[in-house]
Amino acid sequence: MTERIREFLHKRNDEGPCLVVDLDVVRDNYNAFAKALPDTRVFYAVKANPAPEVLALLAKLGSCFDTASIPEIEMVLAAGATPDRISYGNTIKKERDIARAYTLGVRLYAVDCKAEVEKIARAAPGSRVFCRILSDCVGADWPLSRKFGCEPAMAADVLEHALKAGLEPCGVSFHVGSQQRNQHAWDRALASAAAVFKECGERGMNLSMVNLGGGFPTKYLKNVPSVKTYGNAIFKALRKHFGNRIPETIIEPGRGLVGNAGTIEAEVVLVSKKSEEDDVRWVYLDIGKFGGLAETMDESIRYPIRTPRDGDVLAPCVLAGPTCDSADVLYEKEPYMLPVSLEIGDKVLIEGTGAYTATYSSVAFNGNVTTRTRRSATGSSSPRSRLPAQTGHGAAGSHENAQSATTSISGSSAARPRTAVDFPVPLGPSIRTPPTAGLTAFTRSACLRRSWPTIAVNGYGSFS
Repeated sequence: MTERIREFLHKRNDEGPCLVVDLDVVRDNYNAFAKALPDTRVFYAVKANPAPEVLALLAKLGSCFDTASIPEIEMVLAAGATPDRISYGNTIKKERDIARAYTLGVRLYAVDCKAEVEKIARAAPGSRVFCRILSDCVGADWPLSRKFGCEPAMAADVLEHALKAGLEPCGVSFHVGSQQRNQHAWDRALASAAAVFKECGERGMNLSMVNLGGGFPTKYLKNVPSVKTYGNAIFKALRKHFGNRIPETIIEPGRGLVGNAGTIEAEVVLVSKKSEEDDVRWVYLDIGKFGGLAETMDESIRYPIRTPRDGDVLAPCVLAGPTCDSADVLYEKEPYMLPVSLEIGDKVLIEGTGAYTATYSSVAFNGNVTTRTRRSATGSSSPRSRLPAQTGHGAAGSHENAQSATTSISGSSAARPRTAVDFPVPLGPSIRTPPTAGLTAFTRSACLRRSWPTIAVNGYGSFS
């Protein structure tokens, strides 16, 4: 957690759980990827954290964007990116969404079967397509299922079908699993990709691009290799499998770009035991799986948690959220060690939460109804921290019924004119706190149970 986040949380009004993202950390992470893989284009995985301030910063830095829906594409365009910097990387797309993306200027699409190819051929004629292949995900803390991708042996058929349908088959993609702590995982996937290149070449198709996917980790409780280490390992694997004919490469970092930039402040609601003889306490927070900590599912991601009583004697506890769903338990199979002196009302800091938290939070579970969407932009004398007010596009769906609000915080804490613009993006929520340079905060106001739910994962709208 950075000093600026600590200062902001110290000054803020208490409006329930709050996620704060330090944009300078995002900037540093982007530059680290660009330096570690200088010949590789960065396509930020928008689903990790689609906050307008994050997107605007990355667009200004020159990043490209991996999107999964029309709302994500529209948010990226609103942030200042051009269509040629956008990949529609979801292999499961409605044909009308493909047509909309094509109208918006997007010309790069992911596929993993012939049926998806046919939709793109009809709705986005002449576009470039790459075929996603399956990867074993060994070494990942959050392995991916077989939902996306095809067996490598099938990829050449899919790409040949694209060629015959009037599309441009340009390459192969894969994903080695989220929070992948083994830098050599890309070697196995690149071996499969090289085999697809060879097969396609024998059929008269000269592929030109390998999408190396995401999987780059952030530090939670366990150390992870540096971005430079991943860059060196990937380059060696590329040389090993492609020799001197290394194709164009792109990466899709999400967690690795924004994960360590965010911290959630939450509150202890209850500390209890299930029996007088029980040695394990239950600690309930005002945020849980439905408020944004969905990645604690199966206890896959274990976040670092700081308390005001760190240094006191520790004891195991079950950590749970506040909702009336029995699944809202964060850590039970492996109890979490917290100070025995922890009390109701104590604030805790959950670190490494800049990715896959705000976008995973629910709309209105247990009465968590959010307020009208609002984007506030403050002026600043510092070009580094100034972000443009966004007007424009947002997710389809019931935003009028379930909306959230965000506030961009930039510049010094001195009073200055503010501009509030309605901006229906699927992000949460509002703050009423003195601005702090280069930070973006998400909290919640005017709700029955305080949390900071958002409208959509991958930009998809909620049910109306």
